[in-house]
Amino acid sequence: MWRGRVGALLRVWGFWPTGVPRRRLLSCDAASQAGSNSPHCWNCGGPWGSGREDRFFCPQCRALQAPDPTRDYFSLMDCNRSFRVDTAKLQHRYQQLQRLVHPDFFSQRSQTEKDFSEKHSTLVNDAYKTLLAPLSRGLYLVS
Repeated sequence: MWRGRVGALLRVWGFWPTGVPRRRLLSCDAASQAGSNSPHCWNCGGPWGSGREDRFFCPQCRALQAPDPTRDYFSLMDCNRSFRVDTAKLQHRYQQLQRLVHPDFFSQRSQTEKDFSEKHSTLVNDAYKTLLAPLSRGLYLVS
């Protein structure tokens, strides 16, 4: 219970036990760095290349990463970019993504992961609602 809090205090005060591996400390502008499309994990600093299809988690530490602001709804929901959408496939993908990033599954994680989870979940909800309705899907295609 106290392990995470003590470690955080030790990092803040500049003390750290010898022989214990450090995590990369976040700078004061970590939120802006985490929001960028950085190829490095915000938590462990490890690379998590841009070639992966689903870039939600770091492959080294499994920490949830910031949502990609350049990703469109069709690629997020794994649909062809056309007006015709398989609604059963869309619903299945929606449920699959929500099982991955829903905020309820991140209640015991760090505040950063909680925030990323909320952003991912909101993005998935918006994508699902937009692509499910034909009118909003058409408007999204045009824009």
